Amino acid sequence: MKALVYQGPGKKALEDRPIPEVKAPTDAVVKIVKTTICGTDLHILKGDVPTCSPGRILGHEGVGMVEKTGPGVTAFRPGDRVLISCISACGKCEYCRRGMYSHCTTGGWILGNEIDGTQAEYVRIPHADTSLYPIPAGADEEALVMLSDILPTGFECGVLNGRVEPGSTVAIVGGGPIGLAALLTAQFYSPAEIIMIDLDDNRLQMAKRFGATATVNAAGGEAAETVMKMTGGRGVDTAIEAVGVPASFVTCEDIVAPGGTIANVGVHGAKVDLHLERLWSRNITITTRLVDTVTTPMLLKTVQSRKIDPKQLITHRFKLDQILDAYDTFGRAASTHALKVIVEA
Repeated sequence: MKALVYQGPGKKALEDRPIPEVKAPTDAVVKIVKTTICGTDLHILKGDVPTCSPGRILGHEGVGMVEKTGPGVTAFRPGDRVLISCISACGKCEYCRRGMYSHCTTGGWILGNEIDGTQAEYVRIPHADTSLYPIPAGADEEALVMLSDILPTGFECGVLNGRVEPGSTVAIVGGGPIGLAALLTAQFYSPAEIIMIDLDDNRLQMAKRFGATATVNAAGGEAAETVMKMTGGRGVDTAIEAVGVPASFVTCEDIVAPGGTIANVGVHGAKVDLHLERLWSRNITITTRLVDTVTTPMLLKTVQSRKIDPKQLITHRFKLDQILDAYDTFGRAASTHALKVIVEA
């Protein structure tokens, strides 16, 4: 089969690999129909994720059809169309019982990280019963790819951890796919204002179309000052960091109001300055989280009822044999205006 393989920092290639086999009774092998590229894949390629070793097939998102199942799989059978969760969960360990599937002792974020992932024609899914979701009849499979990772990530790590409430003021630092997913799902809670901050005017225009009440271009280095003026010097109740670089986290520190929350979503590969000399007395909460995907069933119903349309995040489509072009397009988002790309196997 064809597969996109990480070969070390800055290196990747489309290679021929053996089709995976069932290794454990609870495994399923899924034939990939559609997958995508995540910002986390770019972090891996930069060398920011040391748990991912050279030789790994990348990717942790997608939809497909069950090809084979182990004897311990009871919820799925060959031929079933399924949504693949970016998080593999046994459902039995201490962390899973606490709803912290991302810290499952035999799973967690392993796809495309510690085991081979979804940017291939086939993928092995551990703990299939609790790591796959049946696709409802008539569902838009492209839209459902967004439910593998970015929609639950933006919602759980940004909106829920950020304690977004009716009437609150929210700022999202980073208008990429994760930031826009946080923007879409923040509207479940009717905040009074949602301010999107980014360096890219195209993404800021997209944010306005998706429901942002205001946008700020951070290119001039005065984003924090602009937000403080917009909020009458008070700051924002929730600052969502959706980039994963030191400057964006510091922006959140600069704009959070007393009693507010900084919700980190971004994958950080370098240290960040925490300005406790300014924040210690301001009743600030700082949250971190790796997505647990506990909200995926709810989000699936929300998408099916057309209350939210994640398909708006898709800007480009490629075949699997064009995945190197897809990476190039996704990696040059400022010039290509890429958000999410769909890769069809």
